[in-house]
Amino acid sequence: MAPSSYWNHNTAFHGELVAAARRRGGRVLDVGCGEGLLLERLAPVAREAVGIDPDPAAVARARARVGGGAQVLACGLLDDDARTLGLFDTVCCVATLHHLPLRPALRRLAELVSPGGELRVVGLAATRSAADWALSGAQVLPVRLVDAVRRAQGEVGVAVTDPAESFAEVRAAARELLPAARARRRFYYRYTLTWARPTA
Repeated sequence: MAPSSYWNHNTAFHGELVAAARRRGGRVLDVGCGEGLLLERLAPVAREAVGIDPDPAAVARARARVGGGAQVLACGLLDDDARTLGLFDTVCCVATLHHLPLRPALRRLAELVSPGGELRVVGLAATRSAADWALSGAQVLPVRLVDAVRRAQGEVGVAVTDPAESFAEVRAAARELLPAARARRRFYYRYTLTWARPTA
């Protein structure tokens, strides 16, 4: 079981996600909330915080973590039940997109964002091109150093899988389906994808 608070390559991005949710307020959704650490951090800055995850064990742990501060539902992003969640001012998706078929997942994520709201994805991509290998290789030593200093927590008891799509493939799909989406490579072998749904 994960400790009450911990640091790893995913939680490294929690601060910017919480800051984005704080700026927008309103409703926030954590897609693939796992054991609930991000949801716990989002709840105080939102009018309503909701987490979804298809893993019943993760849902139970998330509910225990957040108590009454947020709603946690046993639901996958592509399940029919996800259509009934309504719209959210901020939709967060951390280390989850690569578990799902890319284009259907991006479409469903976009459907959940309210006009004027924002989608924030922190993702993992497959290493395919020479540029991918070079950028990943350049991160190895500095990431190991940060991991040692921060005492990175590895396994926290949630599902893991290797990504199938490269960063270039994710970026191309996002540009196709989410006009004006911004995708960029980040430290810790991650990328971020940000998209604001137009107000009209």
